[in-house]
Amino acid sequence: MVLNTVISMEFIIKISQFLLSLSFLIVLHELGHFIPAKLFKTRVEKFYLFFDVKYSLFKKKIGETVYGIGWLPLGGYVKISGMIDESMDTEQMQQEPQPWEFRSKPSWQRLIIMLGGVTVNFLIALVVYIVMAFVYGSFDVDAKSVRGGYLIKNDVLREIGLQNGDKILAINDNEIVNFSDIKRYILETETMTIDRQGSVENIAFPRNFLGQLSGSKSKGLVDFRTPIIFDRFSEGSINSALDIRTGDVFVSIDGKPAQFQDELVPLLEDIKGQKVELVVRRNGTTLSQPIQVTDDGKLEFYYTTLMSDFESAGFFKSFRKEYNFNESIAAGSKRFVNQISSYWTQLKLIFSPSTGAYKGVGGFKAIFDVFPDTWSWESFWNITAFLSIMLAVLNLLPIPALDGGHVMFLLYEMISGRKPGDKFMEYAQTVGFFILIALVLFANGNDIFKALFG
Repeated sequence: MVLNTVISMEFIIKISQFLLSLSFLIVLHELGHFIPAKLFKTRVEKFYLFFDVKYSLFKKKIGETVYGIGWLPLGGYVKISGMIDESMDTEQMQQEPQPWEFRSKPSWQRLIIMLGGVTVNFLIALVVYIVMAFVYGSFDVDAKSVRGGYLIKNDVLREIGLQNGDKILAINDNEIVNFSDIKRYILETETMTIDRQGSVENIAFPRNFLGQLSGSKSKGLVDFRTPIIFDRFSEGSINSALDIRTGDVFVSIDGKPAQFQDELVPLLEDIKGQKVELVVRRNGTTLSQPIQVTDDGKLEFYYTTLMSDFESAGFFKSFRKEYNFNESIAAGSKRFVNQISSYWTQLKLIFSPSTGAYKGVGGFKAIFDVFPDTWSWESFWNITAFLSIMLAVLNLLPIPALDGGHVMFLLYEMISGRKPGDKFMEYAQTVGFFILIALVLFANGNDIFKALFG
């Protein structure tokens, strides 16, 4: 009963963040179209969060605009008079153009209206990153200070040749200065330079690395190794009389390295039921004494899992930088540009079949899974900012049903001086809509496949 309650609360927290984030982004995206349309005296007939196919959860008409919430959570829209859009209202287009209609406005005004949504999404991400820099600062770990290398959590990375304890020096031509650099560059890896026990090696990654990664059942990629830093004995421990104190760092057991969890756990399996020599480090001095391993391979003690304890014991050096308002603008802007560059690179890989990256494309469940099961405003805004960039970039794709498709035809009109015919736009919108539905089905189909067979 308690477990079910915890699971329910975790689900409620995740779904609340998911819906709040998407609703926030969709409403502001549509406001990006709504506001310039109003400024250019263009009639807006509907403003909807989610799609109202045959039915609305809520609607209210204020002035000339109906505001509402639809039942189909695939986005949102504003219906602008005199424009072929998601509503596919062709009857209006057969009538004489009216001065308040979208089609009657100069091409430059129509372009601003169409670019308003993605512009707002880019601005949201930029503002969020600037505010986060000001409020939270930035936290990172000096990669050169990491002792003992990294924990390789993914089976694909291990098959490629990485091992626990490897220290990542560079990815492609990018030097790894801070730990966050690994996360930033790893999805684009072609060549990785590592330090393995003092020997520098280059590991070539396969072209379809992302495709392999999408089929992996492993959680995560690369993380810090967990050092064994003694906390306390468990109640009734057979080793409670030993002189092991809080903060003692394990060095070896039975003459073999046992400084990290990934070293200790398999080692204990081989020495079940034996009394062996344990070496620990205390205040710079090494001490040894016999310790009993239980028949099921336990030492019957607890060790710390706090990053602050790892740092105090000298396993890495972290830094948190705080920014004043002017500095936060520069820091937030830099992060904004880096995130756009990173996502654009990933998008290009997805559209390159040889990389297999398309296998990792996810739908709503994939987005839902990104949110943590505990509420954190820092995580919420960090994810929301990145989703805002995703929404902006994807909307700029030259697919007729998206903003990028409308922009493509408007640019053609402005350059050539010829406006595409209404019939052509109807066909283009229909084709674009089916492409969009196919992409949504593919992404969410990937989610379902992974849930069933992953």
